[in-house]
Amino acid sequence: MQLFDRPAVDDGVWDELEELLVSADVGISTTKKLIDKVKKWVIEEGIDQGAQVRAALQAAIVDILKVPAREVPENPSPPRVILVVGVNGGGKTTSIAKLAHSLKNEGKSVLLVAADTFRAAAIDQLKRLGERAGVDTIAHQPGADPGAVVYDALQAAHRRQVEAVIIDTAGRLHTRFNLMEELKKVRRVAGKADSTAPHEVILVLDATTGQNGLAQARYFTEAVGVTGIFLAKLDGTAKGGIVLAICDELKIPVQFIGVGEKLEDMETFDAEAFVEALCA
Repeated sequence: MQLFDRPAVDDGVWDELEELLVSADVGISTTKKLIDKVKKWVIEEGIDQGAQVRAALQAAIVDILKVPAREVPENPSPPRVILVVGVNGGGKTTSIAKLAHSLKNEGKSVLLVAADTFRAAAIDQLKRLGERAGVDTIAHQPGADPGAVVYDALQAAHRRQVEAVIIDTAGRLHTRFNLMEELKKVRRVAGKADSTAPHEVILVLDATTGQNGLAQARYFTEAVGVTGIFLAKLDGTAKGGIVLAICDELKIPVQFIGVGEKLEDMETFDAEAFVEALCA
């Protein structure tokens, strides 16, 4: 943010800062909260140098992003069940493969579940990505009941003593009531196989989504209890500022970021590094 390169901070800086944050999809409410907090600090500390104000802004953003991990049920025995949700085109299936690849590299056995049965292409894509990651995929025929796929997969996981199960779900608009009800059913089926499951519910969010991302996070959380965010497609010009509003308003932590197309292109979220890039 070059506005902090000025020798002194005047009133015009705050207007420019507000415009920059809103354009980065931080959201009006969170932007106002940030600016008010930094202004108060500037007045109390009596500073007017741009570098110091930048540091205060970055610290305030990091505070918002450092949301404590949500409490998730402890499962006394494997597998750990991870339900992955998100809208079509958000990078969900690729992100699942990255998660599987990362877990496998940690020495864990992983099983993928093709519960997106609405599109044959989705099943095929998950199988291909699973092969690339070196993990098996449980799938039924296109059009099958997603709940049945999940049930069979969890039974197979118990028999094989698999340590982690990652469930793909049909990409859906958060405003489609019937599809969200289907997602709730998938969660219930997982709970019947293991009363503590799913142990994590990860929402894959496209970094280019903008303000609609907050609505997505809100609806998916109400439906299935999102425990964390995987911010995908952060390899282009997207700043991904919408996660500030999600962390601020919904208190959902960002867990992972996707920074490319390869299976290795996934990183654990680092608030300080993210803010440095956002404020560059």
